[in-house]
Amino acid sequence: MPDVHVTIDGTEIAVPSGSTVLEAARIAGIEVDTLCDHPAIEPIGACRICLVEVEKQRALQPACTFPVSDGMVVHTRSEKVVGARKFVLQLLFSERNHFCMFCQMSGSCELQNLAYKYELDHWQFNRPMPTYAVDASREYFVMDHNRCILCRRCIRVCDELVGNGTLGLKNRGADAVIIADLDVPFGESSCISCGTCLQVCPTGALMDRASAYMGASDQVERVKSRCMGCPVGCGTELVVRDGQVIRVEGDWDAEPNKGLLCVVGRFDPQHEVRERVRKPLVRQGDAWSIADGEAAYGLVAEKVAAAGDSVATVASGFVTLEEAQALGSAVRGRKFYMYDLPQTDRTATMADLDEADLFIVTEMDLSLDFQVAGMAVKRGVRKRGARLILVGEGENGLADWASMRVGRADLAKVIAMAKSAERPVVVSGPAGLAAAREIVSAVPAASLASFAPGGNGRGLCDAGFGQTYAGDAAKVTVVVAGETSQVEPGLLDALKKQEFVVVVASYREPWDQVADVILPMPTAFEKSGTTVCADGQAGQVVAAMSTRVPTLEATIGMVAEAIR
Repeated sequence: MPDVHVTIDGTEIAVPSGSTVLEAARIAGIEVDTLCDHPAIEPIGACRICLVEVEKQRALQPACTFPVSDGMVVHTRSEKVVGARKFVLQLLFSERNHFCMFCQMSGSCELQNLAYKYELDHWQFNRPMPTYAVDASREYFVMDHNRCILCRRCIRVCDELVGNGTLGLKNRGADAVIIADLDVPFGESSCISCGTCLQVCPTGALMDRASAYMGASDQVERVKSRCMGCPVGCGTELVVRDGQVIRVEGDWDAEPNKGLLCVVGRFDPQHEVRERVRKPLVRQGDAWSIADGEAAYGLVAEKVAAAGDSVATVASGFVTLEEAQALGSAVRGRKFYMYDLPQTDRTATMADLDEADLFIVTEMDLSLDFQVAGMAVKRGVRKRGARLILVGEGENGLADWASMRVGRADLAKVIAMAKSAERPVVVSGPAGLAAAREIVSAVPAASLASFAPGGNGRGLCDAGFGQTYAGDAAKVTVVVAGETSQVEPGLLDALKKQEFVVVVASYREPWDQVADVILPMPTAFEKSGTTVCADGQAGQVVAAMSTRVPTLEATIGMVAEAIR
């Protein structure tokens, strides 16, 4: 469409036809204040902070929703505009409890920032101060309705981005409040605790339990990194204060997640309850003891040297490409990857999920695992009318979203439906990979998104860990686990049968069931390196905090030195 010419605060610019005044102002580099607006969601003009004066219009107009037209003249800082914004702010502050000194968002609050900008130094209207509920029924974050300004960002991201549709409004006017489902406690609702609503909240209405009162915007640093929780490879922003990660947020500029995170990437690292391994542990009978580093590495070196070529190396998806390459060059013998191999032929990307008209999910529950991919499936079903077929038995959190559920014996029916679709995508974990490959091989238009635990399965394959570990006998088995928590029982059973097991891990559990020696390893917050996500794109994990735990490369070096 042809550009149109508009004048904003005396500056004439050409902008695409169909742009809003707010978009045009941003193109011109002119700041227009907002509250309910967020670049990741559709504008609704709810807060009225972005009101601007448009010549030949009788009333002020919301910049976020008002379209430009050729020859339009806009004033964003006129006396009338500034007065209207102050009035709106006074109304917002009068409706609920916004005593900033008692709020955990003080110093990071968009409402507070606007109050300072427009020089509000007193409340113009009487403040009835009604008391609203505080819902603390969710494990990771709290909803304080007293701080809510009804911008509805939380409702919109839950619907538009997450696809869950949990949140809504009840009542009208000043009595309106955010509710979950049919007004049940948030902890009993369909909320999946992804925390997207928490990240977009402009005030202290949604409060993160782990980082509340731990640092305002000017007291923290932000480090862009990658989540290693699964092979979706989500971009993250680690919020750091005094050398500690206090909060994890989604990176709005990152592919493939575009700001979305799941509970595993956002909250699990901050609520870890397993015992951290900071010094070497050696089993003595049924008991564990902290060992002197030289003695522990010497014991491992002795066993590895005596084993000769009978050494098996098993790596988890929490190992970076650099760590895997160091292992491959230092450890003799066979190398294995902990879980089934990622599929590489006709690989589907997250962008493909956002365009698919048919989803076929085999033997996995995307409401529990790989949730950011599950969000794409929900968006497709809710927003585009895409169909979802679940293959497999048992409970599945996406059952209510599916148009059909079948067993593995009914793949012919699934293949027939897939052949009639324009853009079918098959989504699978290790358990359903055989069925997924059968469908993809029979449907030329289909692509496959295959997920396995950990963020770097593809990178491990590239580094030579290209076989599935099936309990192959070896005199020494080295497991490089990192911080993985999801370990198949079959793997633990296989390791219990091995002669001597060395585990390099960030946390003691569950490896203290099978190991003879446990050596420490940094977490993803403490190391830098490269990962390769499920669709083959490389990303960088960036250390956000220091650690006294040796790097894996250093551990390998100490063992190699002891052997010499």
